Amino acid sequence: MAELNSPLVLGDLHLKNRVIMAPLTRSRATADRVPTAMMAEYYAQRASAGLIISEATVIAEEANGYRNTPGLFSDAQVEGWKQVTQAVHDQGGLIVAQLWHVGRVSHPDLLNGETPVSASAVQQAGQVSLLRPKRDYVVPRPLEIFEIKAIVEQFRQAAIKAKAAGFDGVELHAANGYLIDQFLQSSTNQRQDEYGGSVENRARLLLEVMDVLIEVWGAGRVGVHLAPRGDEHDMGDADPRETFGYVMQQLGQRKIAFFFTREYLADDSISHYMKQRSGGIPYIANMKLSRADAIDLLASGKADAVSFGKAYIANPDLYARLVQNLPLNALVLENMIGTQVAEGYTDYPFLNTDTRAK
Repeated sequence: MAELNSPLVLGDLHLKNRVIMAPLTRSRATADRVPTAMMAEYYAQRASAGLIISEATVIAEEANGYRNTPGLFSDAQVEGWKQVTQAVHDQGGLIVAQLWHVGRVSHPDLLNGETPVSASAVQQAGQVSLLRPKRDYVVPRPLEIFEIKAIVEQFRQAAIKAKAAGFDGVELHAANGYLIDQFLQSSTNQRQDEYGGSVENRARLLLEVMDVLIEVWGAGRVGVHLAPRGDEHDMGDADPRETFGYVMQQLGQRKIAFFFTREYLADDSISHYMKQRSGGIPYIANMKLSRADAIDLLASGKADAVSFGKAYIANPDLYARLVQNLPLNALVLENMIGTQVAEGYTDYPFLNTDTRAK
């Protein structure tokens, strides 16, 4: 029976435990999207996790939807990430890079006046996060075929840079209403070409990107982040079981290292169906899990690993607290995202300390 402290093999990744740090946008990189020494300290503090999935990292400047998120498209960014990966490895941890293109979840003010791109000209409801004053999302520009091919190549180059930066693997961010998800789900993909219509066509971009990541890293060091719930950024699909079941069947043939979803793994959930369709790909569960939820998911075999987001912000030693069933630090919302200060970032206390970690 698997427990929180049970080791786990995800493809070529050998984890010391089954507690995963979920990707968490904190917007602490420089204006040029270069990771900083403070980011290295933050990740190193949390290296007791079985695996760290980095915050979402853009593959090009035009792929961004938020200021001060890190990138993997310049030499300076590679050097910045080297500080992070080395710090995590020095503490005995593993870290993979989550690669990201936001698509329509952006605004011309973040793109030097250019219109955000997507699968189709379907405007997202709501307003752009973190821009002040608030702005509505705009109607995105559908990508041309040659542009889609160029984005696949940008993912390849980002994967190469992730290897140069010392990461242990990569995860494709194909979730939460960002570009890959916009192609995959039917509500945002109204194309009539080879990238639209049937589930095979809508999944084409995701699979093309996965294939280039596998070419760079090998399948055993590549994972994917999926969102079958469709509850982020105004998403939706006419038949999620068909769509995500097909994706998992295809990824199972590729024998990737893991898949990750933001959905509680109940017996009737889409994620449960995806796991069945995957042919044995290890599953990382994530969705506001309590300690009891995590223990039950592992003991029952419904999930192979469990991941935590906000709990890892407030508890750098979350793994130890979960194993020992000790109280958690409270999350402080002030300075959680979009600032350059250490407060609320690297100063949360560890167990058995009276002062905040330095």
